[in-house]
Amino acid sequence: MGRADASLNMEWGWEAVRKELQAMAEPDYRAFASGLIPGGTPMLGVRLPALRGLAKRIARGDWCAFFRAEKGKCFEETLLRGMVIGYAKAGVDELLAYTASFVPEIGDWSTCDSFCNTLKFVRKDPERVWAFLRPYFSSEREFDVRFGVVMLLDHFIQEAFIDRVLETLDNVRHTGYYAQMAVAWALAECYARFPERTMAYLPNSRLDTFAFNKALQKMTESRRICREEKERLRAMKRR
Repeated sequence: MGRADASLNMEWGWEAVRKELQAMAEPDYRAFASGLIPGGTPMLGVRLPALRGLAKRIARGDWCAFFRAEKGKCFEETLLRGMVIGYAKAGVDELLAYTASFVPEIGDWSTCDSFCNTLKFVRKDPERVWAFLRPYFSSEREFDVRFGVVMLLDHFIQEAFIDRVLETLDNVRHTGYYAQMAVAWALAECYARFPERTMAYLPNSRLDTFAFNKALQKMTESRRICREEKERLRAMKRR
């Protein structure tokens, strides 16, 4: 029986998971990655592709039991729990319930962004997911807000949602750095994909100066925007 087949009937306990993580850990990569992720969270040094591969294998087995067993004790263990949700086969409501239980564990930008990118089930029922996300935009917790905004960035910047996305971003009031940078990043992507709609929004934006100017900066750094557009955007910078 191959590894993929064995995963179907395997009960993934943390002892087995930690053994696999230790085997994939790279001390040199840990030294590099720990410098990119502030907060002092312990790291093993497992690269994201390897972590995704393990998450997929766990998701083919009794992933619910794995998720409920205990929370992660280091960066990779926490992110692994989130990735398993993204790769699990279940209904949207069940996956959203697990998502809601995981979001409070997010404490850094990398876990947040990698987790959001994994949640491909959004496409099954985007309206249901949109309704689920709404409370996160007004949360007092910085990484709740970043989670909501990055979910918009990854899954909702499209014709059916662009107007709602712009309105939602405009109403984000959290002043935390990682929340505001997510808003700036999302607005830059809105402009790249829907320049006319986003440009119509910008003169009336109610975002604070930091987020607004960061959004303009990210727009002008994009290779998808011509020089004339970049000059127009630079002229909108708030002083």
